Amino acid sequence: MLNEITLQKLPVFLLVFIRVLGFFVTIPLFSYRTIPGPFKIGMSFFLAIAMMYSVGDVEIVFDNLFLFLLVKELLVGIVIGLIAYIILAAVQIAGGFIDFQMGFAVANIIDPQTGAQSPLMGQYFYIISLLFLLSVDGHHLLIDGIYNSYRFIAVDQFIPLGSKGVIDFVINTFSRMFLIAFQLSIPIVGCLFLVDIALGIVARTVPQLNVFVVGLPLKILVSFTVLVFFFGLYITLVRMLFDGLLETMQGLMRLYGGG
Repeated sequence: MLNEITLQKLPVFLLVFIRVLGFFVTIPLFSYRTIPGPFKIGMSFFLAIAMMYSVGDVEIVFDNLFLFLLVKELLVGIVIGLIAYIILAAVQIAGGFIDFQMGFAVANIIDPQTGAQSPLMGQYFYIISLLFLLSVDGHHLLIDGIYNSYRFIAVDQFIPLGSKGVIDFVINTFSRMFLIAFQLSIPIVGCLFLVDIALGIVARTVPQLNVFVVGLPLKILVSFTVLVFFFGLYITLVRMLFDGLLETMQGLMRLYGGG
């Protein structure tokens, strides 16, 4: 009897496991290269066991449609994690804006967690954001997000992955990402713009002064001074960023679920 129950639950378990695994492939913090692959697979396996009994009594068998359900579950997990990663990428974009004004744009570094080039200030803000995420148990909220996805998107439900509503939602998410990046960078970028104006006035009034030699260290000094004064504001903006991240994940799940 136990073996029959286990075999009946095996298709549901595989669908849940594939969605959670796809989620861990793209979600911030859990998808990084510094986290071993066996840990991601094992974490997905044990979470799938815990979540399997929360999807309700669903009758799924191994038939011709099961492969399509597997692909759908994988895409759902990847897209939910990717939409969260897009929102969090606003921090690195804001750092890119600041680096361009500071003169650090030519000194990109390799992010060991993603393997991609990252601006200096963007990497600094990103690490601060991840530490803040861990300090407020944000990683638990991310896992709770994939758990709640079954309230909106059932495992046996086919969804329009490329519908117009989903495309519009992704475009609006991109727009929101750049808006958040602008809000994060505007204090320093605005002050550096004023420094550029001051240096231009000095260059016209005192032609003997080489503003290119004086300007770079001055802009770096002003940037770090402003960063110290506005650090509390950045923590508030990062908190709002995480709230928006969870809202965006839930909005996408509602859109997929037809709610």
